[in-house]
Amino acid sequence: MRPISRSYLFVPGNRPDRFQKAIHSGAHAVIIDLEDGVAPADKKFARESVAQWLNPAQPVVLRVNGAGAEWFEDDLELCGRPGVAAVMLPKAESAQQALDVVRRPGAEFALLPQIESALGFASALEIAQCAGVERLVFGPLDFQVDLGIDGENEELLFFRSQLVLISRLAGILPPVEGPTTAIDDPDLLRTDTVRARKLGFGGKLCIHPKQVPIVNGCFAPTPAEMEWARKIIEAAAASGGGAVAVDGKMVDRPVILRAERILREAKRSASE
Repeated sequence: MRPISRSYLFVPGNRPDRFQKAIHSGAHAVIIDLEDGVAPADKKFARESVAQWLNPAQPVVLRVNGAGAEWFEDDLELCGRPGVAAVMLPKAESAQQALDVVRRPGAEFALLPQIESALGFASALEIAQCAGVERLVFGPLDFQVDLGIDGENEELLFFRSQLVLISRLAGILPPVEGPTTAIDDPDLLRTDTVRARKLGFGGKLCIHPKQVPIVNGCFAPTPAEMEWARKIIEAAAASGGGAVAVDGKMVDRPVILRAERILREAKRSASE
């Protein structure tokens, strides 16, 4: 099974000089951006740069312009090329938009719809249930603007939790949290990432390479979590399937499954 990506690093499509640097940043996935990160005058140059650089040995995520944008169809022409592992669809607002992308001839990529509006949120379950959708991506900045929300913490708690629930109901990977825009505030980045992990998000967008190791570290199990998980597994094994308590708390199947997941994540993080 392919490991779950925790960190997704954006790089503008009109900066081909940064593509290779992004690949070696330690990010689990690199997103070459053709949308917000590229000015209208540079859209064509960005597409041409991506087309020349794409390499199946270095698969990336391609964020196209949204459905209805004048560059959308031209962007989609790149999506079937070798080297595009996934397509990020910004401002996704209907299942039909998602299907229009994944049903294109030669489409062998995963789809990552971004939920960035009230309409997108209202349609999130239908979007998540479309064949080819790997996981949802939350766009809190655009979302706040669309709904007139002032604040990105408890003000968005309901919507974040709902995306986690919707993803589980649809049987897809946990959603990806939006970026922390403060590049030089590692404490805020840690706070944002830990919150996302606790809520059930499975990854986070990064806008600068220096954010990548922090995000990766926050999604990795802590030493205390690993110690707890090992105690649970050892106690469960020693009980031979019988009832057992660890630190005064009863250990049942859900607890064992959580411990096993923590140890798998620890092993994966150690190999990176």
